[in-house]
Amino acid sequence: MDDQNQTRLPIGKVVENLGPIQSPAKKKHSGEFVTIVPVEPESDVEELFQNAHGTEMKEQVWAYMPYGPFPSMDDMLEWLRDCKASKNMIFFTVISKELDQRVGMLSILNVVEKMRTLELGNIWYAPIVHHTKINTEVIFLMLKEIFDVLNYRRVEWKCDALNARSRNAALRLGFSFEGIFRQHYIIKDRNRDTAWFSMLDRDWTVFKKNMQKWLYTDQEYISLSIMNGGLLNPTCKAI
Repeated sequence: MDDQNQTRLPIGKVVENLGPIQSPAKKKHSGEFVTIVPVEPESDVEELFQNAHGTEMKEQVWAYMPYGPFPSMDDMLEWLRDCKASKNMIFFTVISKELDQRVGMLSILNVVEKMRTLELGNIWYAPIVHHTKINTEVIFLMLKEIFDVLNYRRVEWKCDALNARSRNAALRLGFSFEGIFRQHYIIKDRNRDTAWFSMLDRDWTVFKKNMQKWLYTDQEYISLSIMNGGLLNPTCKAI
């Protein structure tokens, strides 16, 4: 089909053969290393609080979040209840199968079904599972659901532009850098510039294979960053 309109200006390609779309659901996802379940405040709060409070290292997980650390377990419980009641976001708790403990959270948000886009956000993990396969499998399972089952075209990842850990994780997992929104938010009375990343449905097939190889083979010295790095499609220069 001609990619120009009647005035001969360039326009986007026609989007065809999208197929049916489904809404994200509050459902359980299970992998080899993690179980992801819809947040249940009363059963989740004790382990989540203990694994992310009490030491400076633990409480660093809240440094770039708009909430936390919480003064008490009761305060976190109230926040978790708000998470469960949210109409705009679906919050999940991440359970480590090896530790049999609740070790983090994430959410699906900014869902725009008409445009087939959504965001994965509010992602945090306790230090006891940093540098493990937890985050990779969590994102792998969620992307499988979003692209392969729900039939979305675009998944977004956003974080504080100063959050090097999150930015590096996005790139390693296959999310391409799209730029910085300056003075995007005020978080905890401080300025936040927001770094934007995305993964598209057309990119998912190869990133999916790379994640599976890294997660589920016995090959040593496999670098997911190296496997995915050459496949990224940044729309601007990283800063």
